Parts: sequence; C-alpha cells; structure tokens
Amino acid sequence: MSPDVLIIGCGAAGLSLALKLADHAKVTILSKAGFDLSNTQYAQGGISVVLDEGDSLASHVEDTLVAGAGLCNPQIVDFTVSQGPTQIAWLIDQGVPFTQKMDQQGRVSYHLTREGGHSHRRVIHAEDATGRAIVSTLSAKVKAHPNIQLLERQIAIDLITGKKLGLNTSRCLGAYVLHRETGTVIAMPARFVILATGGAGKVYLYTSNPDIATGDGIAMAWRAGCRLANMEFIQFHPTCLYHPSAKSQSCLISEAVRGEGGRLLLPDGTPFMTRFDPRAELAPRDIVARAIDHEMKRLGSDCMFLDLSHKPGHFIMEHFPNIYHSCLQLGYDMVNQPIPVVPAAHYTCGGVITDRQGRTDIEGLYAIGEVAFTGLHGANRMASNSLLECLVFADATSLDILTQMEDIPPPPPLPAWDESRVTNSDEEVVVSHNWDELRRFMWDYVGIVRTTKRLERAKRRVDLLQGEISEYYSHFRVTNDLIELRNLTLVADLIIRCALQRKESRGLHYTLDYPELGAVAENTVLVP
Repeated sequence: MSPDVLIIGCGAAGLSLALKLADHAKVTILSKAGFDLSNTQYAQGGISVVLDEGDSLASHVEDTLVAGAGLCNPQIVDFTVSQGPTQIAWLIDQGVPFTQKMDQQGRVSYHLTREGGHSHRRVIHAEDATGRAIVSTLSAKVKAHPNIQLLERQIAIDLITGKKLGLNTSRCLGAYVLHRETGTVIAMPARFVILATGGAGKVYLYTSNPDIATGDGIAMAWRAGCRLANMEFIQFHPTCLYHPSAKSQSCLISEAVRGEGGRLLLPDGTPFMTRFDPRAELAPRDIVARAIDHEMKRLGSDCMFLDLSHKPGHFIMEHFPNIYHSCLQLGYDMVNQPIPVVPAAHYTCGGVITDRQGRTDIEGLYAIGEVAFTGLHGANRMASNSLLECLVFADATSLDILTQMEDIPPPPPLPAWDESRVTNSDEEVVVSHNWDELRRFMWDYVGIVRTTKRLERAKRRVDLLQGEISEYYSHFRVTNDLIELRNLTLVADLIIRCALQRKESRGLHYTLDYPELGAVAENTVLVP
C-alpha cells in the first residue's frame, strides 16, 4: 500500500510532521541512514522561544531581523516567533526532557540560556544535547505509531512529477528510492511528498554536519522545477573543536559556551573580539566566524582558543557535560585550559522557496526545516531559530495537508526505474576523487571570505565536475555515493551562482570586491 504522505528525512521537522499527521493519514518516513543520524541529532544549544517575563515576542522578532541583515521576511518572523511557546508546549507534552532550575523559593522552571544575537536568555535546552533529546523522544513515539512506516538506509534519487511523466498535471506524485544495501530502486507513490532532508554542509571540507548532509532535497527540488533562494548564505559556526586527528573538525562547541561567559583568545591568551564588535563573543555568528578567520590568517595560526576555565569546574560539567567529555576524549580539559577552535560550515540559510504552509512551486510537494527557504533567516540565521522553524513549519504543513486529505486522490501507477542501458561501475575511485576535489575548492574559494576571482575559479571547476558526473550517472548503476556526489555538486554550483550575483557584502556573504552593504536588500532567486 502506498502512503498518503511520504516524508523524506528524519530530523526534527520530519519526525514532528509525521506525528501530527499519523492519526489521520498513512505516513512513510524515509531515512538514508538511521534515526540516530540527522542534523537535529547534533544540535547542542536549544530552541529560541519567549518564556521569560522579562523577554517579549517583539524583542525576539527584533533580534532576528537584526541578525538577518535586512533580508528577513518580517511577516514570517512574526509568525514563527509567535508560534514558539505553543510548539515548545507540544514538545514538552511529547516528553522532551528540557533542563529545569529551581529558584530560592523552591519554584521550578525551565532553564534558559543566551546565545549570540539574542538580547535575552530565551534558549530552552536539554543540557547541551537538545537535538539528541528531541530525536530520541520523537523517534520513540514515531516507532510506536501504527500508521507510520519507517524505511531506513534508503535514499531518494529524484522526485516524480506528472510533468516528467507527460501527464496532464504538474503535481508531485512520489519519488524514486534506492535501497542502499540491496541496490534495488523502486518508485514510491504518495499523495503528498515532503522534503525534510536538512542542509548541505558536506559541500565543504570542514563542517559540523554529519556525512548525510549532502543537499539531497535542494538538488531534487531544483531538478523537479522548484525555485531556490539565497544559497550564497552558508553559515559557518565560529567554534568547532580543532584537533588534527578529529575528522573534519566536526565536534561542535555550542554557542551557549560563549553565552555562559566563554572568551575567545589569541594563541598568546589575548582576547580579540572587542576589536571586531562591541558585543564581543555575543555578536552574531557571521561576525564571530569572520573575526576568527581573520586572526587565523593574520597570524598564520591553525586555530584560535575558547576559554571557559575562569568558571567553576562544577558549573562547566553541569552545563556542558557532553562537550566537556568530547573535549576530554581528545585531550583537552575545558575546566582547566582553553580549547582550540576553528569555524566550520554549519547551516544552509537558503533553500527551496516555500510559503507559510511549507508549499513549494510544485503542487503536492512541501519543504520544511533547513532544506526550505521560508524568509525567516535572511542573510544570517540567529542562533537556535532553526529548530524553532522546524517545529513551526511542520505544524503549519500538517494543517495544510489535513485540509486537503479527502480531496486528493491516490497517484496513478508510476513507471519502474529504467536500468536497461547502464552497467555496474568499475571506477568507484572517480567518485571519491571528485568528492574530495569539490569539498576542497569550495572551502578554498567559496568560504567565509570571498572574491569574484575565487568564485569564478570555483565555477569553472564545478562545471567540469558536473560534466564528468553527468556522463558517469548516465552510464552506470546508481549508488549512494554517486547520488550524494551528484547532489552536492549541483548544490555547489547553485551556491556559487548565487554568490556571483550578489554584488555586496551582507550577512554571511562577505566579498573583498564588494565590502560595503548594497543600497537595496534583495533576495537572490534562481529559477530552473
């Protein structure tokens, strides 16, 4: 039986949407790895929400607009922020164990921390592993629901639309899906298809993202005919642990460490952030990342240092137990010494253009979470607004789908995947070499600080790679690595094209050729 709803992705957006639909529809969740591997799983800091009497929705809105550098959609920001308390209450009802505190009168409330760009403490969290707490809680609920089917280790190859099949409809009718272990490809029909695939951090050499973050949803939506926006705005998390033997410096050091008093230091122990912004360590992420990048290049240093050792040891181990133990495993004791940090690709602020209900340009196709461009983040995502966006737009999408459920008929039979003209590859080394080349030139030429010359150099290289991959894709049977490489290379091209179009420095896009802010704030929109 085909599902009513096919959700591609199993992070906070996909899991919460499934639970909100499952009492009224048959839902299938597709995960190309497992339910313990998503960007949500690695989210440490928490969810930004107004719960404190000294805070206000207006203040949260204003902080978000300031961080977004003139490109946020104010109506979307208002909508998202206003829905925050309701969505947090829903998570609490599901059983997410947010960290609590007790005041001197013995009253218990939720502990709120503060992160860069926020004017108040408004980040609710579960110790320093909020994402893990959300995923474990929601995935347990999902696995227990009789109307939800879980398909792990299966990757979507492409969306199937009526237009592609020559039918008299442009509606999305399902997707082709590869079983990673058997190599079998099936056509999976559905009345509604949701992209909840996360971002594209693996397009860069150094990233905080897990290996699955390969831009699959963005690439599939583009090939299907969806518009994209603001792909040039890639957020580099300022502080990932630097260790020569740690894979891609991927151990994230939460922004909450700086929110609780962590100081950024030069190798000689000198603080430096006040030279770049009066907010110092609590400046928005783009400013902090550029400051660290500047000092590393100026000094020829491999890293900068983050110091919380002036705080009591019990405070550090109570607030950041997971970060403390991760650092300790690599030989760094953050109770007694500064820890080495570098910036790394972290969050994709642009993506598939959607409306307030998560609807894309293609009927029946939705995008929620990091894969989507809703207008919330603008030119720079404010810390901990991402999980909030996942929850709010999953809820809005669920309501939109439920209003249509009785009116949309099941899709027609879909044609089988055609493998009649391909063979097994005997050149897998081509895929791995192209993967390495892509991630290195994106890091070197399309990183934190850009120039037109570097971007043009990257564009020539990505064009060559796309040609090679297209030829390879047409001759050989698909594999997981080939699908991901094809998607990443397309996403790289889209990032470069957007970056070349923006003739200014704004938010996360900083170019030495156009260092000033442009007179007009405009989104960069790409049309297939």
